[in-house]
Amino acid sequence: MSASLEIDSEFTIQVLTRFIQIEVTKVGLKNALLGLSGGVDSAAAAFLCARALGPEHVWGVMMPYRTSAPESLEDARKVVQATGIQSREIDITPMVDAYFDPARWSGTEASMVRRGNKMARERMSILYDLSAELSALVVGTSNKTEILLGYGTIYGDMASALNPLGDLYKTQVKQAARALGVPENIIQKQPSADLWQGQTDEGELGVTYAEADKLLYHLIDERASKKELITLGFEEKRVCEVTERVRRMQFKRKPPLIAKVSRRTVDYDFQYARDWGA
Repeated sequence: MSASLEIDSEFTIQVLTRFIQIEVTKVGLKNALLGLSGGVDSAAAAFLCARALGPEHVWGVMMPYRTSAPESLEDARKVVQATGIQSREIDITPMVDAYFDPARWSGTEASMVRRGNKMARERMSILYDLSAELSALVVGTSNKTEILLGYGTIYGDMASALNPLGDLYKTQVKQAARALGVPENIIQKQPSADLWQGQTDEGELGVTYAEADKLLYHLIDERASKKELITLGFEEKRVCEVTERVRRMQFKRKPPLIAKVSRRTVDYDFQYARDWGA
């Protein structure tokens, strides 16, 4: 790992803990909830929320599908046990399968991508429904690598009210997770959204997180040019692929575009705290 990706884990945890406390309480709430997949990102977020709000004010929601790996649910339960947070288990198989009933689609078989996106959005729909029941903010678990590469489902796992991990690359999340006390097997496991059997993040992305993080750090944080990246030892083809993907995925990182027809438009001119009296 590049030394530039090393973080002060304890300081970072302090900052993120305070961030969660402030963002939850400033809207008049004291609870938070998040989806627990059994992976390192959701585990780290759960540990942070438990520290910030107290485990009695945090809900981890496990939402397996019939093809989900049993190990994922087991690891999610380990996080609940280790943190002491509240939990819910909701099987999303009935709602997803009902939607993709061949009779509805005249026998057309849905692709893995469509099914995966539906699962991600079904899970987020459940989280937002529970947020109303529990008076809790939905905490996101997407890391900086995923956000930059657009590796996530818009209005699915990329949706949330606040995201404590969004400015940490995947390798940095692992560093923080280790300092938080996340079980080592969860930190070391092959990253997967667990949307279908055999699916892995790195297999879909076509690049390892370690390589992607190094390239993205120089590209984004240090604003290195294509020529500079190649000089640093990155293959020109990989540089072009990653740069183009970051550009194309910008729409996932922005609120819905609004056509400007007035003097002051939301997210264009009306976007500062003073605009709404803060």
